Amino acid sequence: MYSFIQDVPSNAEIYGKVRAGVGPETPRGMLAHIVIETETGLRYVDVWEDESAWTAFRDSRLLPVVREVLASYGIEDDPAQAVREPISVIDAWTAEPVSAR
Repeated sequence: MYSFIQDVPSNAEIYGKVRAGVGPETPRGMLAHIVIETETGLRYVDVWEDESAWTAFRDSRLLPVVREVLASYGIEDDPAQAVREPISVIDAWTAEPVSAR
């Protein structure tokens, strides 16, 4: 299992556009994806079957959309702004997708 917490200087509006651009199909290998608002932006908690599944999704589906959405706001993609920290997940219990809004 590959899991991490990632803090990004973003907001719900930008996240919503990225999420829509990625599409409704659940990425192969994703077990859980949770987005939390913080004082400085958003925090993602991700759990994947393995790191290669995450990397494949990131490179093929996520990054192209992130770059396009950020460019529409006049923001240059700077990967150094996203701080990722590996975590050890003991269990990931998920259900149908939930939307708070």
